Amino acid sequence: MDRVAGSLYGLAFGDALGKPTEFLSVAEIDRRFGPHGPDDLVGDPALVTDDTQMALAVAWALHGVDRYTADVLEPRLRERFVSWAHSPENNRAPGMTCLRACGGLAEGLPWVEATIAGSKGCGANMRVTPVGLVPDLDLDVLAGVSQLQAAMTHGHPTALTASELTAYATRLLVDGRDLAEVPAALLDRCREQRSVYLEQWLGPLWRTPGATTPADFIARGWDECAEVLERLVAALAEPDDGQDASLATGEGWIARRRRWRPGCTARSGTPTTRCGAWCGARGPVATRTRSRRWPGRSPAPRTDSPRGRRSGSSASSMRISWQRSAPALPDDSLDGRGTRKKALRGALVALNPQGKLSSAATYSPTP
Repeated sequence: MDRVAGSLYGLAFGDALGKPTEFLSVAEIDRRFGPHGPDDLVGDPALVTDDTQMALAVAWALHGVDRYTADVLEPRLRERFVSWAHSPENNRAPGMTCLRACGGLAEGLPWVEATIAGSKGCGANMRVTPVGLVPDLDLDVLAGVSQLQAAMTHGHPTALTASELTAYATRLLVDGRDLAEVPAALLDRCREQRSVYLEQWLGPLWRTPGATTPADFIARGWDECAEVLERLVAALAEPDDGQDASLATGEGWIARRRRWRPGCTARSGTPTTRCGAWCGARGPVATRTRSRRWPGRSPAPRTDSPRGRRSGSSASSMRISWQRSAPALPDDSLDGRGTRKKALRGALVALNPQGKLSSAATYSPTP
């Protein structure tokens, strides 16, 4: 339960921590914040970026769903994405790919026409974490949901496969896999899925210039991800020299280039908010160590003001503040589907698409 809730909180905190360094080079970050980068949140409440906002949009689209199919999830994802795009809080340097695609979705275009077919940007990857947190989700379904939510805005095969790998990594860590074993497991996934095109989820998306078959289309994405994972494995075998992690794996603008060094999330090649969100989301599920900047185990929504109550159905209408001393979620069962769903629900009602976080909160995973 701590790992599931901590993953969403870590995503938000990592995102907020990296926000002041967005678009800065490592040299610029060193000049402003020192060699270790920023170590505290800015503002109280601190603000997250569009990465956390869209991750919560995906999470709410999945919430309460009993049947995970493309027909069920596509309209829910469309509604949440469009609500995010139209929200007055969507002023955190949102990516143009998402804005353009959401414009088409808002006009009622089929998503395969609204998506930006050649984009493999990391925006789709940053929002997929909740898919990996859904309890007991069949791996084939996890793959389909991950790729669909990506494909609705980013149509390049690398965006699809990288999103699936991120959700799969999250699942492995929540289930207790050691972090050091994850890169090899992801490489195995690349090989196993290389020619598997999920037609029931993606429909005719593969019909793009240069693709001769569905298998040829998706293989391009898996091959690009495998190439970066191989570089990652090689880099991890070397001593940590304290330099920018993106020198080994490439900068994070492309979905396949995700960093695995949470301590450097706010001190890497751009985009630092996405590095922070990605590593922050996986930090609490990969380690049992204390992190003083992650929020309390189970923040409860405040009910003494309108900001503490959910109203309406759109993601942009949710405005939840955090209590500074929040009670823990019940520990009546430490394993099983019910507890993980309870933790996920608790995290969702404590966070909000507007992304206002209390810097006074702490997070300490229990053994």
